[in-house]
Amino acid sequence: ASLERVSNLFRSTRPTAVNLFWAVDRMRRTALDAATHSPRTLAERILTEAKAIHGEDEEQCRVIGVAGSKILPNAAMVLTHCNTGSLATGGDGTALSVLKVAWESHMLKHVYVDETRPLLQGARLTAWELQQLGIPFTLITDSTAAFLLQQGKVNAVIIGADRITANGDVANKVGSYGLAVQAKYHGVPFFVAAPTTTIDFAMESGKEIPIEQRSGMEVTEIAGIRIAPPGVEVYSPAFDITPHELVSAIVTDRGVLRAPYRESLASLKQERTSLERHPRKV
Repeated sequence: ASLERVSNLFRSTRPTAVNLFWAVDRMRRTALDAATHSPRTLAERILTEAKAIHGEDEEQCRVIGVAGSKILPNAAMVLTHCNTGSLATGGDGTALSVLKVAWESHMLKHVYVDETRPLLQGARLTAWELQQLGIPFTLITDSTAAFLLQQGKVNAVIIGADRITANGDVANKVGSYGLAVQAKYHGVPFFVAAPTTTIDFAMESGKEIPIEQRSGMEVTEIAGIRIAPPGVEVYSPAFDITPHELVSAIVTDRGVLRAPYRESLASLKQERTSLERHPRKV
């Protein structure tokens, strides 16, 4: 009962991100399988499984980086959103891993980083990570992105994902859908980078994805300073849904997927199921 309660508590913290559910369920199975053993053995097996998940994530990030770098245009000028680097994953990241490998391969020219309101993950986290990697970048406000695309200063957009449904719809940090629409209008490819654990085959489309709602204070205040009048009504979803029609490719640790996504994603289902039953380093 305590294990179920703790597992459900972890799941409830991020209802949109399916990777959390996958990891919690995997650790739960490990604990149940070792439940009849001594507390010491139980703890050792849980720690071993946690380290295995971390190691797998590191390798998945590496593979995503290599695969994604190969589909970026030459002299890539890339716009990215939110944070998808080592601060968000167990390795070099998803979309940011692609940028890292592209930079090391002399394929990347410049990165534009959305500040990512309201919590500013782009400004606070991605900007710092790019600085540490020595990758040239420019920080922009979210509302500048469309004008940047209109000016031809971007030739690719790449984001991460919190959940991908069976038809290829993508849940990611709010603002991602707007970028996809803008990229489509301006003829710029819109790429999504995510491990296969982000794919939720149980959901047919993005309409089924629960969207986490955030506190209005994240919008009405910045660093504890109120910027909006008291009493204003706020709508602040943490994520939005990008329809699969707007996605140029999905970069995974099992290859680059193209439309029709229902078919290309389904081809991964059997292998993903096998990996979950018999975890191994990819």
